[in-house]
Amino acid sequence: MPTRERLEEFIATCERGQFVEALQEFYASDATMQENGEPPRVGLPALIENEKRMLARARFDEKRAASFVLDGDRVAINWVFGFVVEGGRVHMDEVAYQEWRGDKIARERFYYDPSQRNPVASAR
Repeated sequence: MPTRERLEEFIATCERGQFVEALQEFYASDATMQENGEPPRVGLPALIENEKRMLARARFDEKRAASFVLDGDRVAINWVFGFVVEGGRVHMDEVAYQEWRGDKIARERFYYDPSQRNPVASAR
């Protein structure tokens, strides 16, 4: 079960844009991560590889936790992200539901409207 301080460290790491470092420090080696109803990615190496692919194509300009709830080994975080990819800007408002094992995230699933993944071209 994470402490409030441990959870706040995790959030601060993500808000600094240190996403790969957050995976390395806060996720269990056998962790799973799932987007909505898609099949989960399994294992820390797969999570890191996917994150690096995303970071190679996106430039984040907004990353914040609007709120969070901690209840024992279960956590819900309302993340708000903004980033630029080829084709425009993406704004994501999602809930990450996490199950922690000790001080590590064992399972995480993201819930969001899939249409948010579509870039919006910027007006020139």
